Amino acid sequence: MRRFADWLQATALSLGAPGLFVVAFLDSSFLSLPEINDLLLIWMVTRHKELMPLYASAATLGSMAGCLTLYYLGRKGGEAFVRKRFGSASVDRGIATFRRYGVMAVLIPSLLPPPAPFKIFVLLSGVAGISPWRFSTAIAIGRGIRYFGEGWLAVRYGEGAIAFLHEHARTVSLGLVGACLIGFAAYLAWRRIRAAQGR
Repeated sequence: MRRFADWLQATALSLGAPGLFVVAFLDSSFLSLPEINDLLLIWMVTRHKELMPLYASAATLGSMAGCLTLYYLGRKGGEAFVRKRFGSASVDRGIATFRRYGVMAVLIPSLLPPPAPFKIFVLLSGVAGISPWRFSTAIAIGRGIRYFGEGWLAVRYGEGAIAFLHEHARTVSLGLVGACLIGFAAYLAWRRIRAAQGR
């Protein structure tokens, strides 16, 4: 697997943005390639800073495509697989969470750095029947924040962005998750106030 990862990394570097798209797709769907996509993005941006929006967009779109692949697998029969692997009680709780919180149940895990689990949330969103549009929006926001944030760090710090991420990725991600939770709580409170006023 290590040799394949090294070959994939070298190939992606030679292809540029399309290679980054492919790695992001594979990492978000069928393979587990922790941090390779992030490192590739930083290396590419460091070499061609003016192409940062292109590289970050390629990584975001590749991740969205990979996530949508898993999402549709979840919708087309993934429930049996998920229940077999994780247990019916856990899956039932997960589905209930997705049906209650929808987009936030996808957005928050998408912001967490590796090795935080993410693919199970993607599968469960398909099993729970979250709408494709809402699911895609959550992935676009979460992965967009991640990859454009890494691109910005690469423009600002060059290869030093890698050390920055290793030291501060968890703190930054938890800060973003906290901000999302605060915003979501404020939204729920606003909806309750509006509902109470409409009575």
